[in-house]
Amino acid sequence: MIEIFWLCYLGFLAIAAIGIFLKDGYKTSFGKIDFVFSFITWIGLFCYVTNQQFLPLVVWKFVFIFGLLFDVVFGYKKFNEELRYESAPLYVKLAIFGIMSFILIGPLYVGLFNYAFK
Repeated sequence: MIEIFWLCYLGFLAIAAIGIFLKDGYKTSFGKIDFVFSFITWIGLFCYVTNQQFLPLVVWKFVFIFGLLFDVVFGYKKFNEELRYESAPLYVKLAIFGIMSFILIGPLYVGLFNYAFK
């Protein structure tokens, strides 16, 4: 039963990436690097969900660490640029970013962690 939720989440991530791609969201160099990181982490999550071994686990450990750092550091930068309420205090911005990241990409990194470290 839990595999169905993982597969739905994989589909959600794939649809989001394709939607951004069709909307021309990957024209900048940041967007292209983000797409590459997203694709690689998606493959790792897919391998976790389907219980397949694709690359050595040490590769997935580095993917987990660098992907998480990339999403936190550059994701916050991108989030801060697109924020519509620039007069909001910093703690409100951080809270919104943290909650949205936890909901949207939290499961990705939980699955990737389980795949790489267990």
